Amino acid sequence: MRHLLDTHALIWSLIAPERLPIAARSVLADGEVEVYASAASAMEITTKFRLGKLPEAAALVGRYEAIMGEFSFMPLPITVAHAHLAGSLDIPHKDPFDRFLIAQALADDLILVSNEALFDGFGVRRLWD
Repeated sequence: MRHLLDTHALIWSLIAPERLPIAARSVLADGEVEVYASAASAMEITTKFRLGKLPEAAALVGRYEAIMGEFSFMPLPITVAHAHLAGSLDIPHKDPFDRFLIAQALADDLILVSNEALFDGFGVRRLWD
């Protein structure tokens, strides 16, 4: 199984794993599961940190790629196909970071680890509870 971490799930897995539900923690602990972290999350975290909205991410911002490797999270770049799908999704959701995550999950057949129940309406398979 292949999973994509929503940005909040990525942050919590690194700095507050107790905030994740047991199902998500189980996936992260299973060495057989491929867990991806999107380039969109890297941009979202860095942007929100720069704007002062995510001060708890200081260590993550400074060592993003190294920390991803330490946790065995695989990087998921944004491709032209992802960008095209994100832009063409006929959904009312305007958050560009979420649009990229939705598009990546759909295009690459990934299960999105997220507490965002609204993703369910976009055809995304989601793990949280």
